[in-house]
Amino acid sequence: MRKIYTIGETVLDIVFKNQQPVTAKAGGSMLNTAVSIGRLGLPIHFISEYGTDVVGQMVDSFLIANGVDTRYVYHYSEGKSALALAFLDEKNNANYSFYKAYPPQRLDITLPEVQQDDIVMFGSFYGITMEIREFLKKFLIQARSKNAIIIYDPNFRKSHFFELDKLKPAILENISFATIVRCSDEDLELIFNIKDIDSAYDLIKPLCPNIVYTSSAKGVFVRTPLVRETFPVKKIEPVSTIGAGDNFNAGMVYGLMEQNLKLSDLSSLSHQYWQTLVGYGIDFATEVCLSYDNYISVEFAKTLNK
Repeated sequence: MRKIYTIGETVLDIVFKNQQPVTAKAGGSMLNTAVSIGRLGLPIHFISEYGTDVVGQMVDSFLIANGVDTRYVYHYSEGKSALALAFLDEKNNANYSFYKAYPPQRLDITLPEVQQDDIVMFGSFYGITMEIREFLKKFLIQARSKNAIIIYDPNFRKSHFFELDKLKPAILENISFATIVRCSDEDLELIFNIKDIDSAYDLIKPLCPNIVYTSSAKGVFVRTPLVRETFPVKKIEPVSTIGAGDNFNAGMVYGLMEQNLKLSDLSSLSHQYWQTLVGYGIDFATEVCLSYDNYISVEFAKTLNK
């Protein structure tokens, strides 16, 4: 059976609204994606690192209970599991403060054996963290050599803008590893000072042929060698936007598996297939925005599993 791998940071998200804590959830971009996929009963492996402390134990139990395989997680005893304080503004968008105490040894695990048409997803700051860069590159090179589908989500935050010049080469290299780049308008404006989809595609297509570009209420834009489409999003009043992009990614992965789309299919995908993939992405993101959860609900997953 095809497998899905996400590789990314693990944090405990503590969410604040009006200066008061309202909830605490296991978080991290690729963790959020993994949990939603796990709730759908798909074969999902999470590659990450967190401590053997109480927070790490809570996160590990939560992942396993939600169908996420954690055999490729590095459980460290020196250091502490990471925390993220998320402060919601008047539009329920989050600003973050992170508290991290990693050990000197990072991701001391054996790489999984990725097979043809498996799906690998990576991104966010973890995807350009220099301390794990060689491990990540080795994993992505192996995945490409096996003809896996690789999805990259830059998810670049303003807090790292001051070090962009140092980080941009890794971002460009990540794009070159990818089969699909799923980015937001904010990502590309921050990284490349680009504000429209066609300029974005002109930049990205020499490195990666497929881009899915989300632009808040303006819609979702898809550009491939064969497709130039815009898909509308749903109008909602969000409770929280934490996890929206992560679950858009989970929806696309679900669509790839549900439609049994393989690497060899992506170069010729029609409008109808992209409409299906983006439609799932929008549905998943919408579901998550209507609660304080970082992942689709168990009830929502059951409707799809039927």
